[in-house]
Amino acid sequence: MDFNVKKLAADAGTFLSRAVQFTEEKLGQAEKTELDAHLENLLSKAECTKLWTERILKQTEVLLQPNPNARIEEFVYEKLDRKAPSRMNNPELLGQYMIDAGNEFGPGTAYGNALIKCGETQKRIGTADRELIQTSAINFLTPLRNFIEGDYKTIAKERKLLQNKRLDLDAAKTRLKKAKVAEARAASEQEVRITQSEFDRQAEITRLLLEGISSTHAHHLRCLNDFVEAQMTYYAQCYQYMLDLQKQLGSFPSTFLSNNNQSSSTPVPSVSAPSVLASASASLPSVSNSVVTSGFSELKSSSGNRKARVLYDYDAANSSELSLLADEVITVYSIPGMDSDWLMGERGNQKGKVPITYLELLN
Repeated sequence: MDFNVKKLAADAGTFLSRAVQFTEEKLGQAEKTELDAHLENLLSKAECTKLWTERILKQTEVLLQPNPNARIEEFVYEKLDRKAPSRMNNPELLGQYMIDAGNEFGPGTAYGNALIKCGETQKRIGTADRELIQTSAINFLTPLRNFIEGDYKTIAKERKLLQNKRLDLDAAKTRLKKAKVAEARAASEQEVRITQSEFDRQAEITRLLLEGISSTHAHHLRCLNDFVEAQMTYYAQCYQYMLDLQKQLGSFPSTFLSNNNQSSSTPVPSVSAPSVLASASASLPSVSNSVVTSGFSELKSSSGNRKARVLYDYDAANSSELSLLADEVITVYSIPGMDSDWLMGERGNQKGKVPITYLELLN
């Protein structure tokens, strides 16, 4: 019991001594032992590494999981050492909605079929997204987090201990200066030698730990390369998925109706999206509007007729139109005064207006 009381008293005395020394240093009333330039540089490098590692870690988490609520949920489950419930990510959810809508509108219709194809592609992108998150978490986020929560905490602990040893040393030096009696000076000199030795020892321990920051940078560089490779794989997969989708859709036009006062029976031709990569644009199966429409323009300006292949099913809106089936071949021609988006189509004894965006002229 007496031992514990004495220890507590000694600890309180040490704490008070450090507080007085620290306060006097701030007020300019006491001298301060400066760390050597190399150690100061190492401390600055460690602090800088910790600061930017935290920022990169946080922003990478935002990049991989933009939903803050989902990030909080994952954090809670991680702390509880439990697996978070599996949920659809955004691309998968969008893909499922597209597939459900396509089935509702009818897989045999042009729009329904295209929605299903797009939905399947979105779900594949969602799977790739999951793989990117998982790979990045293991190879990039975890090493960064281990540094913040492990190595740097050890450095911070030893740095704080070094600060305390320095305060003890400078407090001892201050007492030595104030000592007047020979016996008190001898005791103070002994205290300075002891605190100097402890300070030097702690400075060496801290220095060795800080010099490990260079190894940390080398390790994080390897992790960064792994992250870049994971991203490269992800974007290459997404690009290939979209390229395959574009090939499946071919020159499929957007038949969404505008919100203005257009007639509901007039299809709206689509505008091709720009290429994902400029360098790869030549390989993409995109066709400009001028090329697509040039054949129809020639047909409209002449009195002849042409054979055309039907690209997608089309249900006639009224008796003046002709219903179409995908892949059938019909005869088309123009008549004076006809709307620019339509031609007359014939199939045996049946004829009626057909939208040119559902047709491909044959040579």
